[in-house]
Amino acid sequence: MTLPQSPIDLAGTASRLGPAEPLPAGLLDRLTSVCPVDTDQAATADASRDWWPLALRWALDGSVPRRAAAVVRPQTAAQVADVVRLCCASGVAVTAAGGRSSVVGGAAPVHGGVLLDLTAMQGIVAVDETSGIVEVLPGTFGPDLERELRDRHGLSVGHYPQSFDISTVGGWVAARGAGQYSTRYGKIEHLVVGLEAVLADGTLVRTGGSPAAAEGPDLTQLFIGSEGTLGVITRVWLRSHPVPPAEQRASYSFRDASGPAAAFASALDTCRRIIRRGATPAVLRLYDAAETARSHGGDGSNCVLLVLDEGDERLVDATMRIVDDECAAAGADSTGSDPVARWMEHRNETGALQALTRKGYVVDTLEVAAPWSVLLKVVEQTEAALLSVPHARAATCHLSHSYDDGACLYFTFAATPPPDEFERTYVALWDAGQRAALAAGSNLSHHHGIGINRARFVGEALGSSWEVLARIKHALDPQGIMNPGKMGFGPPSADRRADAGTTPPEHSWP
Repeated sequence: MTLPQSPIDLAGTASRLGPAEPLPAGLLDRLTSVCPVDTDQAATADASRDWWPLALRWALDGSVPRRAAAVVRPQTAAQVADVVRLCCASGVAVTAAGGRSSVVGGAAPVHGGVLLDLTAMQGIVAVDETSGIVEVLPGTFGPDLERELRDRHGLSVGHYPQSFDISTVGGWVAARGAGQYSTRYGKIEHLVVGLEAVLADGTLVRTGGSPAAAEGPDLTQLFIGSEGTLGVITRVWLRSHPVPPAEQRASYSFRDASGPAAAFASALDTCRRIIRRGATPAVLRLYDAAETARSHGGDGSNCVLLVLDEGDERLVDATMRIVDDECAAAGADSTGSDPVARWMEHRNETGALQALTRKGYVVDTLEVAAPWSVLLKVVEQTEAALLSVPHARAATCHLSHSYDDGACLYFTFAATPPPDEFERTYVALWDAGQRAALAAGSNLSHHHGIGINRARFVGEALGSSWEVLARIKHALDPQGIMNPGKMGFGPPSADRRADAGTTPPEHSWP
């Protein structure tokens, strides 16, 4: 059975956001009667963290965001329902977790309670090869899913997030994630046919199941991206396609006499023209001059575009011809397939983040989506805001996913503050960068989700629609036990009023 990977060494078991509180009397015995439970201090601390960069720093200092009182490991949806029902009756927080690969604190039990480890629920349940529908359990890791589908059924889901090796299907769905081939296959919300989830009172519900419907609002989409705050996903039905028989790769270098910023602008518009012509290569990744120099051997003046497509040979040929035509029209130089091969070899590596954390760097990424018409404005204003923060050293950008009407911009930023200003600098960078992106016309997140880190921005991002989300939350989880502290929701409360929480907190962690 595949297990979560520890993000970085943990030097202690303290709770950074406050002491871990014990469970109410008798609850532990009742939980133990349902499924395996672990209360060992080291084990609960290790399970209470994910890949949130700020928490990586806390781990080196000997703490996790907050340690769960118990890690519960159900093996069936019925056991999940029993656990959640017991916690609901006691007003105890429940945080669902899989591979714990979240980079925004999404899997950390910020209000303690029970950490619901779903990784014992692994495997493909059934495959409808005629329809291409795959029924899979939430704790299934990416490599295991793809390996079995390819080897036994000749199928592929085609969802390859950078966290592919260390993330699970349930996590993909709960965080509304994107794969590196999403320009061809869509984000996870486009791949889910239906799902099964456990509500806060233990009710087991199933949504979806059809290729399309007019049966009222899409309840499947209500749970996708809800990050465990509305229910615990216990089963997913995914769309798949035959293993692609053909693949082509290409790369292009963009330069402009006016400088690297103009080259990036020209390349962005080239990507727009490719997509608007109907060509959707699986990979269409454009790097600014700084990222090109850092990762692709550029000289600081050029921007590189990586392209990969797969599928039926004739469709791939047509797609790549359009790409080549548009790049040639923009004056870009073809640089062959080797840059794509190098990216493929290293695309899922996570060691750099760990190494920089150990050296005292503030390093993180901010990914947003925006219409084509404001992309350059988002780039310019977000990078300027990040670089204005004291101790900031770098703010770079690449385009990672494209759509008819816009694209995802993925920023990487770094700073080298004194040790006693690490957290203050981290918060300042996020405040500056995220708010600048929102003001320039982007959304809050493209695929990393909200978690702890982005919770303070939810109100300004959603505006008046925040109240709708808060009322849905109250209807499904009146005590607020489901992954509290995430998505802008507050702590569990037995006397939560119907309108409580309609204004999200400014800060969800000190």
